[in-house]
Amino acid sequence: MTYTIKAPAKINIGLDVIRKRTDGYHDLKMVMQTINLFDTLTFEITDNDKHTLICSGNPVPQGDDNLIIQAADMLTKEFHITKSLKISLNKNIPVAAGMAGGSTDAAATLIAVNDIFNIGLTKKELMQRGVRLGADIPYCIMQGTALSEGIGDILTPLTAFDNITLLIAKPPIDISTAYVYRNLKLTPNIKHPDIDAIIAAMETVNFPLLGTLCSNILETVTVPAYPIINTIKETMLSCGAYVSIMSGSGPTVFGIFENEASAVCAKEKCLAITNGMFAAVTSTYNL
Repeated sequence: MTYTIKAPAKINIGLDVIRKRTDGYHDLKMVMQTINLFDTLTFEITDNDKHTLICSGNPVPQGDDNLIIQAADMLTKEFHITKSLKISLNKNIPVAAGMAGGSTDAAATLIAVNDIFNIGLTKKELMQRGVRLGADIPYCIMQGTALSEGIGDILTPLTAFDNITLLIAKPPIDISTAYVYRNLKLTPNIKHPDIDAIIAAMETVNFPLLGTLCSNILETVTVPAYPIINTIKETMLSCGAYVSIMSGSGPTVFGIFENEASAVCAKEKCLAITNGMFAAVTSTYNL
């Protein structure tokens, strides 16, 4: 028997950092959205003494520090399951891209282990466990369009922002999330995105208004350090994107387009910026 599940990437249509907490984390307010870019995980039950991971596509660490293995270990140990899993990952989501690639794989693993071994946990119970491994994992279990607050674990479903044409572009650089938050300066004059106004514009699918509202406060760190992010944004806007901002802590940039033809044109121009650019035309996705 094999069990296969898709794990979707996410983007942040708006991202604000409210404050730094005493525990070292940050309180966030952001709009999360799953997109039609997926990793695929296949599970087989084995008699091995530990879970194993085989990866094709974009390379990822395959040892015990991988979130997939950690997620499988967490549930099987908690519920005293003696069987192990051989896990095959087809990795399509770029690594270290600000699109929750590792978190969505871990979320898919929690869902899969729960189903394969008939553990019977609810989605809420899976989300409560997932946050122990990563702040984005509860959202990746929930999926769709959502307001995310706290450290990313307080989630409110929003009106589905569905079938919106997107271009995703990731330059050949890796940005440490820890570096971004460590260098974020929440000065009194920093401009915070109006997340509530962004949500209202999304509900009416008002692209021009979204273009004036959408922003990611973490760009105050990444754009000065990595000017190519701004180059990608400007390229998308010059090709007709209504919105072009960085997702998460970067370096991926996404653009919202009225039609696929404009997105395809922008894709070709983004690919020409530098060798090693990842670019894909896709769309928003809701269950």
